[in-house]
Amino acid sequence: MRHQSPSSWAAICIGIAALVHLVLGFAIEFSVDEAHYALYAQHLAWSYFDHPPLVGWIQWPLVALTSSEGIIRIIPEILWIISCTLVYQVTLEIHHYIQGRNAGYLTSALPSANSCGLFAVLAIIVAPMPHVLAIGLLPDTLLAPLSLALMLMALRWLIHDQFTLADWITTGVLLGLAGLSKYTAVFTAFALLFIFISNLRKPSFQTLGFWIALVLALLLISPVLYWNWVNDWISFKYQIAHGAGGVWLWRRLGAYLGLQIVVFGPLLILGTYLFMKHCIHGTKLALIVLLGFFAIPFVVFASLSGGGGLPHWTTPAWFCIAPFAGIGLAKAWLTQHHRIIRILFVIQLALCCIGFDYVLSGGFSSAAIKSNPIADLYGWKLAGQKAAQLTQATKSTGIAVHNWTLGSRAAWYAKPTPVYVLDERQDQFDLWFGQLPRGANIVLVNWSGMLFAPPIRKENEISARSFGRCEPLDSLEVVRFGQILSKFDFSLCSNWQDSDLAK
Repeated sequence: MRHQSPSSWAAICIGIAALVHLVLGFAIEFSVDEAHYALYAQHLAWSYFDHPPLVGWIQWPLVALTSSEGIIRIIPEILWIISCTLVYQVTLEIHHYIQGRNAGYLTSALPSANSCGLFAVLAIIVAPMPHVLAIGLLPDTLLAPLSLALMLMALRWLIHDQFTLADWITTGVLLGLAGLSKYTAVFTAFALLFIFISNLRKPSFQTLGFWIALVLALLLISPVLYWNWVNDWISFKYQIAHGAGGVWLWRRLGAYLGLQIVVFGPLLILGTYLFMKHCIHGTKLALIVLLGFFAIPFVVFASLSGGGGLPHWTTPAWFCIAPFAGIGLAKAWLTQHHRIIRILFVIQLALCCIGFDYVLSGGFSSAAIKSNPIADLYGWKLAGQKAAQLTQATKSTGIAVHNWTLGSRAAWYAKPTPVYVLDERQDQFDLWFGQLPRGANIVLVNWSGMLFAPPIRKENEISARSFGRCEPLDSLEVVRFGQILSKFDFSLCSNWQDSDLAK
């Protein structure tokens, strides 16, 4: 590493990881969420049932041109590169702030700013979960760089004597874009608000620029507010219920925290601990409050995890803690504490490489098909095309599945054939394709990874949401490297009856 500067090594490492992402992006099919958000781009709207619209809008140009997963995945790859670059830049700014405002309290000298930036980037690169969001576009993929950019603006407000009108406008635009990315951007907004409150002697709320920024942010998110107002606020109702989860259990909280350590790696935790131990003493309140960009969303999601939660929700928060972790790790490295950092780095890098190989190979061979989670990434393209062909051949109304997670891939790979979800839960498919018409004939797709019994009425029985009969049409086995990953069964189901008819 002596022949290259830390900034060069950071760029090289980001480039190597990006190449790995591109290979994987062209090798595997869309996941359930990727297909769902690609359908957002295919069905442009002011907002959507479960998320704000930016995750669909940003994909629209490529989705309009191609259906290639690899090309469409260039978007999350670019966003990941921007996020890593911002991690490096934010680390430099935090380093400069500490050196300028807190040098007298440091127990020993800090490493160079560029070295801290390199360690921050490396801590992100060897964290497994960010790679998932670098390959597949999720709302969190968008929120990560926007949160870091707002963090950078917060540092600019802390460091500089004057926050210009252009700075306020930039802040307002970033806040608005964050709100268009995901509803949890409100936690980032609170973190920024606490930065302003931490130093009331510095003008913020009483300046014209602050109110211009606020108006800009509200204007940008106005499509979401309008769409929800027209649609009875269904998105907000869904998110409140989704965030609350089920019955709160301590074991779920413990499992969630353990999973966070695994998917984001102990290096970020160790680096943050070392920063708090060696670099935070005597720091002004504002810099401590800057940790709120991590602490606020993480604490909220962790507290909700007792009722259920997904591990990737905290990804933007971990990106925001990486600059602090990078400074802590670089300082430890400067004091010759190399062994533990090397060991953790190698372990995390090995886990990432194993994960990449695991995905490309199609997972492990097992007699129980349902036990292979990677099977979900293969076979849907062929299944969607076959379902569309069978729909045309049987002159059916469309395709039916039992759950929206099955519907996303079916709708993407069988487009423009309409897809109907048979469960009673309201979702985005109801808005796109409406309700399955009474008396309709449909091609029912059943997948071995999530099996459901076809809803068939018994003779002389009137029951809600059921078919008169279902007859097998065809089946499809998905094979990769000699192992059967999953199986699709296709049936022709006729004479659909919904709950209204049963009444």
